[in-house]
Amino acid sequence: MLIFDNVIIPDNLFEETFCCNLTLCKGACCIEGDAGAPLNETEIAVLEDLIDAVKPYMTSKGKVVVEKNGVFDFDIEGCFATPLIDEGECAFVCMEDGTARCAIEKAYETGTLKGLSDDDNFNKPISCYLYPIRLVSKDNGFVELRYHKWDVCYHARKKGKELKMSVFEFLKQPLVRRFGKQWYERVMELKYNIG
Repeated sequence: MLIFDNVIIPDNLFEETFCCNLTLCKGACCIEGDAGAPLNETEIAVLEDLIDAVKPYMTSKGKVVVEKNGVFDFDIEGCFATPLIDEGECAFVCMEDGTARCAIEKAYETGTLKGLSDDDNFNKPISCYLYPIRLVSKDNGFVELRYHKWDVCYHARKKGKELKMSVFEFLKQPLVRRFGKQWYERVMELKYNIG
């Protein structure tokens, strides 16, 4: 385990392999589960700024949920989460050839979100972007990166093994977005004694 800048980084993030394989999993992490993706207050504010630009990419059911309930809901622990359609798929899902994708990310990729919020790098909630890592806040001000091993990601683990890509390497971009490029590079140096 590494601890760097108040972030607890378990060894399994470097030992387990992972690389999303949407062609086989069909975006199951966006349509299965018992709660929406965790959100923070800042993300809720950004989603409220962006929602009109994201709606054209959402399913009709997703639009109805957001129009009725807003851009967030609460999970069973009372924490902010993305709203769900009929206790199932995320309200922000868009379907492409039978594969669930994020409507927020789709709007971002097309440039539709540019200049609509203070965060031009917001392509989806950080909890979604970091998946299969979950951020767990500790009472002492530390944050633990916890690997969530879910059966729907079987194909991602298999593809990661074929590519010899660790969870930490696969999630470079979201980790950089959350903690910064220097943080990521320093963790890699510490872990692999680079430089």
